[in-house]
Parts: sequence; C-alpha cells; structure tokens
Amino acid sequence: MRLINFFLLFFTFFYNDKIISQELNAQVIVNSNLVNQTNQQIFETLEKSLNEFLNNQSWTNKEFLNNEKITCSFIFTLSSYKNDKFEGTLQVQSQRPVFDSNYDSPILNFLDKDIEFKYQEFQPLFFNKSSFESNLVSIISYYSFLIIGMDMDTFKLNGGSVSFDNAQTIVNLARQSGYKGWNPNESDRNRFWLIESMLSNSYSDYRKSSYIYHKKGLDFMTSMNFEAKKSILESINNLEKVYNIRPDSYLLQIFFDAKSDEIVSVFSGGSKVDFNSTLSILKKISPFFNSKWKQIRM
Repeated sequence: MRLINFFLLFFTFFYNDKIISQELNAQVIVNSNLVNQTNQQIFETLEKSLNEFLNNQSWTNKEFLNNEKITCSFIFTLSSYKNDKFEGTLQVQSQRPVFDSNYDSPILNFLDKDIEFKYQEFQPLFFNKSSFESNLVSIISYYSFLIIGMDMDTFKLNGGSVSFDNAQTIVNLARQSGYKGWNPNESDRNRFWLIESMLSNSYSDYRKSSYIYHKKGLDFMTSMNFEAKKSILESINNLEKVYNIRPDSYLLQIFFDAKSDEIVSVFSGGSKVDFNSTLSILKKISPFFNSKWKQIRM
C-alpha cells in the first residue's frame, strides 16, 4: 500500500510539473463601465467563460511545463450591448520570460478597435479549426494563435509558422461572416493584414529580428551584456529592411508598441556600445517614439 501511495504521489507531482497541454496562462477582463446596463451578470459570465475557454484549450500538439505557459491578457472594453450584440475594443498583451533573470519581456501590446460579436449568457464556447462558429470565438482564437506564434518566433527562427498559418485559416473562414476586421478592403491595419504581413516573405526580416532580439540578445543580457546589446542593435538595424519595403509597415508599429520602453531601458545602462547609427535608424523607422529615443542615455 505504501508503495502504491508513493507512486501516486510521484505521478501527481510529475503531472503537475510537466504534462501540460494548454499553452496560455491567460487573464481575461471584461470592462463594461461604458455600457448603460444595470444588470452586470452577463458581463461577469462572459468574463468567466472566456477565462475558462482560453486556459483550458489546447492550441498546439506541444507539451508545455507550467512555467512555460505564455502569460497574456485580453482586456475587453465594451461600449455597447443590445440584443445579445456586444461592441467595443480589445487590448491584447503577451510577454516572455528572459533567460537567467526575473524579467518578462513584452512581446505583443495591441489594441483591436473592430470588436463586435453576439453572445448569450452561458452560451458554450467551442473552437472548430475548419468552420466559423462565432465571431467571439474566432477573435480570441485568432489572437491565441498570434500570441503563440510570436512567442515561438523568439525562441526559434520562424518557429511560429504553424500557429500563424492557423491564425490565417481563421481569417479565411471569418471573411464571409460580415464582421469587421477580417477583410483586406476595410483597412490596411486589421486582423487580415496583421497575419498577412507576418507570413509574407517580403517582411521575413521582421521575424528574423524578433529571433535575434530575444534569443541572441535579451537572453544573454545577464551573462554577456556587451554581446547581447550588439545582437539587439543588429536586430533593430535589420528592421530597416522592413521599413525600406514599406515605411508605414504594420509590423513596425507592432514591434515598437511593445518594445519602445524596453529599448530605452536596455541602452540606458550596462555595457557601452556604439549606438549612434542605430539611434538614427530608430528615429527614421519609428518616428512616433522619438520622444522616447531622446531619453536614452549611453
């Protein structure tokens, strides 16, 4: 009996530590302050359902340790609710741990303004990779694959391709739904163009830069600070190739929305590197953040 109990205890410990198929450690917040609605129960139920769906769904065939789950958040700010139809915005954020440190690096910080969906209280949420089930499920599934793909790209060059392909499949299925955000002719900055750009060979240097920045740069900031900074410089310089193809590239906005504060921090202390040429490139390819680039003190 003692032997059986020992193996049960060992299996429980092993299972809790390793055999995890869910990839996301997600927090969903549904903010309904802008909605003129006395009964808040529907919003609380929606928030609970989304949290359960995202954290219990397996998006890949890979096994994740508990500490390997991707920390992310989905913040819905609702502006309208009528006849089971919701409208508002969605802020999606994700981060990645940096090797040999207690620091988590922001990977995605994106605001989607084209949020609209129908939902009835206690409606079950199901993901079907081969059909359009609901716009709510399509939106959160799309961003789940985007988060996973972008995270994998930081550990292995082009490591997120399968997840990006899955996100593009969701786009293709949702395009006939009539909901905003899925079609190329609506805007040059929506869910269609984000994943289209991510998978485009024309912008392959974006994904290369992401890999160099994180795997060869940030992950060595503790052990080899000078070499790590040189790699981060290389990654930023490489982004100029994306700018040269399209100066208003969606991907450049995505990158610097997440990384501007971090870049200032990286180059404002530690080992000294020749930053002048890279600073000129930053001012050129991301002028929106020039006020932040001025804060860098070498």
